[in-house]
Amino acid sequence: MATMHANLWMVVMLIVLAILFDFMNGFHDAANSIATVVSTGVLRPGQAVVMAAFFNLLAIGVFHLGVAATVGKGIADPSIIDIHVVFGALIGAIAWDILTWYYGLPTSSSHALIGGIVGAVMAKAGTGPLIASGLFKTVAFIFISPLEGFVLGALMMVAVAWIFRHFSPSRVDRWFRRLQLVSAAAYSLGHGGNDAQKTIGLIWMLLITTGYTSAQAPEPPMWTIIACYTAMGLGTMFGGWRIVKTMGQKITKLKPVGGFCAETGGALTLFTATLLGIPVSTTHTITGAIVGVGSAQRASAVRWGVAGSIVWAWIFTIPAAAIVAALAYWVSAWIF
Repeated sequence: MATMHANLWMVVMLIVLAILFDFMNGFHDAANSIATVVSTGVLRPGQAVVMAAFFNLLAIGVFHLGVAATVGKGIADPSIIDIHVVFGALIGAIAWDILTWYYGLPTSSSHALIGGIVGAVMAKAGTGPLIASGLFKTVAFIFISPLEGFVLGALMMVAVAWIFRHFSPSRVDRWFRRLQLVSAAAYSLGHGGNDAQKTIGLIWMLLITTGYTSAQAPEPPMWTIIACYTAMGLGTMFGGWRIVKTMGQKITKLKPVGGFCAETGGALTLFTATLLGIPVSTTHTITGAIVGVGSAQRASAVRWGVAGSIVWAWIFTIPAAAIVAALAYWVSAWIF
């Protein structure tokens, strides 16, 4: 490969940048794990982020690395990847994360990274090296994951309302304040399991293309796994409070029972996708589940204008990150 045994300092710089992106992913997506449990008053923000970070890290021993393999080997032909492509992909993803965090929009760090890879690869070699099957399932789940979250969240809300129909509201609230701790932990576990693997996959791709690990290796080096899960957990601990407000209260007002249903529906969606090795958006998933819970109560409970602006941000994520990544690729190739 042309980039075989590239200068070590450049590889190290890109690994540090990737881990920084992973930290930002946790920071940006903290709202996905904690917004519902904070907005319902079950946990204080500080308690919620510590719990979410712990279960993000615990995911390291629960899920296999199917998502990392998809990102590392299933989006683009690894032989076309070089340090400039990786640099462009990371800059595209980080730029979109910062922009959407500033405006409080819960968009997908995952799809920003995928968009970054696509944009940088196309800037180098056009569409030929892109792997259609990997891209198709990733793009398909932009629609499938929020829809599945919506359906599961709504069904659970209806089922819970029927099962507890003879209980007093105060008793239901008391029960689900406890149960929401379990559902929030499950969602954080799913968040860590799916999202941390995307950065692991990118670093794995970099190590393969620069000759520091073999393409035949069944898994990336253990240090990449530990570093990425740790960075994700630390980012979650710092939290993205602008997005918490949007997720927890602006879409629909949540009570503990609704928070439990949204988190459980979202967690089931994430577990399924991660076991299938599909990189999905935890943001899309929990947003769909929250809207499903609100809709199950009454359609007017959902602020559809807020939901609509979030969907537009989703649509623009991949192309916007791809454009920035392409520009960053050309700058990198020109300078280095």
